[in-house]
Amino acid sequence: MSRTALIVIDVQNDYFPGGAFPLHGTEAALQATLQAMAAAQRAGVPVVLVQHVADASKGVAPFFNAGTPGVEIHPQVRAAAPDALVVVKRRADSFRGTTLASTLQALGVDAIVLAGMMTHNCVTHTALSKAAERYHVSVLQAASATVSPMLQAIALSALGDRVPLVDVAQALG
Repeated sequence: MSRTALIVIDVQNDYFPGGAFPLHGTEAALQATLQAMAAAQRAGVPVVLVQHVADASKGVAPFFNAGTPGVEIHPQVRAAAPDALVVVKRRADSFRGTTLASTLQALGVDAIVLAGMMTHNCVTHTALSKAAERYHVSVLQAASATVSPMLQAIALSALGDRVPLVDVAQALG
């Protein structure tokens, strides 16, 4: 029997209005993410939060600097899953240089459903990661956002050639 995990990537304050790099469509993506998290919890599917923290050894970054309010996971996401495991990353690929693979292995996961930001960067790099090849990967298209509607459409179109783009009912139903 397949065991799925919901991976919520970089839903952090800097991407929302008032943050250092606000994206387009964050509120809609947040609501879809919260819906997915609730569905996952009802289905007994573990939720793993991924938090991007800028690599301080490279100097001050444009956003996601440690110790700033912007690096924090959005408060509604934290409230929806206060006990969720958090994986910290410093690169676009949520697997590279992180504990994500070992976390999923410990959970006995063989399928991952991705939600998060930025669609064209971190979501895509995670979905197409060499480390993700061992999982059945799908992406919740409504629970993702990036810098513009056009880039969102382009990213989802390209990503959809490689992994299924799904809705909450299909993935966690």
